[in-house]
Amino acid sequence: MSNAQSWLEAAILGVIQGLTEFLPVSSSAHLRIAGAFLPSGTDPGAAFTAIIQIGTEAAVLLYFRKDIWRIATAWLGQFFGKQGAHDADNARIGWLVIIGTLPIVVLGLLFKDAIETSLRNLWFTAFSLIGFGILLGIADRVGRRRWGIDRLGWGSGIAFGFAQAMALLPGVSRSGGTITAGLFMGFTREAAARYSFLLAIPAVLASGLYQLLKTWGQFGPYGPGPTLLATAISFVVGYASIVGFLKLVSTRGYMAFVVYRVLLGSALIVLLSQGRIAPLG
Repeated sequence: MSNAQSWLEAAILGVIQGLTEFLPVSSSAHLRIAGAFLPSGTDPGAAFTAIIQIGTEAAVLLYFRKDIWRIATAWLGQFFGKQGAHDADNARIGWLVIIGTLPIVVLGLLFKDAIETSLRNLWFTAFSLIGFGILLGIADRVGRRRWGIDRLGWGSGIAFGFAQAMALLPGVSRSGGTITAGLFMGFTREAAARYSFLLAIPAVLASGLYQLLKTWGQFGPYGPGPTLLATAISFVVGYASIVGFLKLVSTRGYMAFVVYRVLLGSALIVLLSQGRIAPLG
């Protein structure tokens, strides 16, 4: 791969990451599929994917900075005896984010090799897109959608954590998994979406930093410069995506994303069946 091609492909993947990270369509699946259609035809790899997700999580930190500050100060206040009247709820959310992060950490470490190799098979991605897309559609139809984040308890917080862990499978979607679980549990669309963003922060940042240190000097098929560019682009595009997505889910349902997932997964099955693309890059 030439140097110019490396920079161009990384930039394209950064845009895709920023556009899809917060939508319930699976950013990892889109990066995996896009890699098969780019000139190099190379799978960007789990390491590259994890690293550029740092950019989109930085966008989350910026957008939700006030919420994060309230939760962090309330949580720390427990240890110093400095809590206001409303700090108990924020501290509880802080604990739930910590506990909800444990499933994806434990399962990610246990199945690390499979996640980075066999589970990146595009056949698996195609069926995940379709299956979990249909599940999202069912949740959006039957969910009661009456509770806000203030009703988040220990049971629902842990359930959110295991739902997020499903995002280790390409094609599931981190936001899609947690939003689907939230809708089934009776949370509103916006509450489920906002909490999925907050819950993702420690897991995604830890995963990205781990891969950054682990692959230092390698960066998968791309060098450090293109990888940094992709991360920066994913930050800018990701911030705009958060704004648009939260406005969308507050007024409309997820059916458009369900249809998109099913169509994309079906198209992928057709291309794989015809040998147009290889299941493993």
